[in-house]
Amino acid sequence: MGTRVDVRDAAVAIGMAAVLLVAGLAGTRPATAGELVGCLLLALAGLSLVARRRAPVAALIAAGVCTVGYQAFGFDVFAIAYLVAVYSAVRAGRRLATAVTSVLVLVALPAAATVSGGADEAFTRARGVLELAWLVAAAAAGEALRQAERRADEAERTREEIARRRADEERLHIARELHDSLTHQISVITVQSEAAVHVAQRKGEPVPEALLAIREAGRQASRELRATLEALRDDGSARPYGLEQIPDLVRQARSAGLAATLTVDGSRVDVPAAVDRTAYRIVQESLTNVARHAGAATATVRVGYRPGAMTIQVDDDGRATPQATPSPGTGLLGMRERVTALGGRLRAEPRREGGFTVHAELPLEPAP
Repeated sequence: MGTRVDVRDAAVAIGMAAVLLVAGLAGTRPATAGELVGCLLLALAGLSLVARRRAPVAALIAAGVCTVGYQAFGFDVFAIAYLVAVYSAVRAGRRLATAVTSVLVLVALPAAATVSGGADEAFTRARGVLELAWLVAAAAAGEALRQAERRADEAERTREEIARRRADEERLHIARELHDSLTHQISVITVQSEAAVHVAQRKGEPVPEALLAIREAGRQASRELRATLEALRDDGSARPYGLEQIPDLVRQARSAGLAATLTVDGSRVDVPAAVDRTAYRIVQESLTNVARHAGAATATVRVGYRPGAMTIQVDDDGRATPQATPSPGTGLLGMRERVTALGGRLRAEPRREGGFTVHAELPLEPAP
């Protein structure tokens, strides 16, 4: 339970104390030596409401004791502070404690009023101060608002559950579509390339590098598709591919004839799952673009770690020049969207010395 006082509760408590004091000092009452104590109890009855939400039962008991007390000292003031405490306690769901405390207060008020006046007159005055109808009304208001808040919470939970269920159904639908449309075709490519390599090796013929690259690409596509389907069919929290698999991407690029190297700067740290996947996709897409479009002989991949962020940079010595305006394809757009979603920055442009560079900076903490 927090110890900080809510500003609104403090304002209500101070205002209530002021109202009770003004009402008590303005009313008629016998002049007694305990008048100062009665004024103090009036003030405390109002100030007890400062805890009406953090500790509703304690505030209820304090308000009830103070109400009975200032009645005993001759202050015939309507017990509005206690009614507010009743409302707050019922709203907080403390119905039994409220009922027990209210019964005790209703029983004690006539006795308290007797101390300051005649029995019959005191009973009438006490009954006017805290009528049962007002008590029931305050409790009913608190219960009505509590039920309204409970129904609102249930409605919100229902909306969230429906949204999660729809997201799960959509994920499963996408997984089925991917499985039905891609798995078979990729399997055919992989099997055919494996068969072609096997036949060539049996005949003792040299296996073309392009055929080996096709076989490796088919294997990689099968692994990625399988991991993606597992993630879709799960809850999306799996980390199928990430920084650990970047060396595999570099080796795959080498097997396709590209002189690719990998450099890691800084000490490896744990990264969020989204950053892990995005870093892998950036390297994957960059090396794919180098192999398809750059006409490059070499490519360098550099992964850097520094406090609060990591960097990914892929350079090649292809035919891009500073004078040429690169046309952003879907691969670059996809990279930019991934990086922007994480609150990072992406730079993809021709290098001054020729070739192309992709530089991404990814924060290791959630964006504000």
